[in-house]
Amino acid sequence: MAVHATAKNITISSKKLKWIVNQVRGRSVAEALNILRFSPTPSAQEVAKVVKSAASNAENNLLMDPEGLKVVAIYANEAPTMKRFMPRARGRAGKVNKRSSHITVVVDQEA
Repeated sequence: MAVHATAKNITISSKKLKWIVNQVRGRSVAEALNILRFSPTPSAQEVAKVVKSAASNAENNLLMDPEGLKVVAIYANEAPTMKRFMPRARGRAGKVNKRSSHITVVVDQEA
């Protein structure tokens, strides 16, 4: 039975998260956490938190073995965007979109 964990309203755009998420998809949880730990970007820490949470949910709620867990599905979807304005020349205003995302991780036992 698959177990999932979700982190909502992370203040990183989903475009920046997608290349990290693609590195982890289909790997074992231990290998995924190892990849995320040595990844140079700070957004890898946010993804690692969600992977750890999904593994903990599987271990505590369904008594699954944490050694045999695999990341079955992982995705970063778009969340609500905060719209701000920045002053520009000659009394005008420029639009600034502060994008955020939802990260979802699904783990299951390796077959």
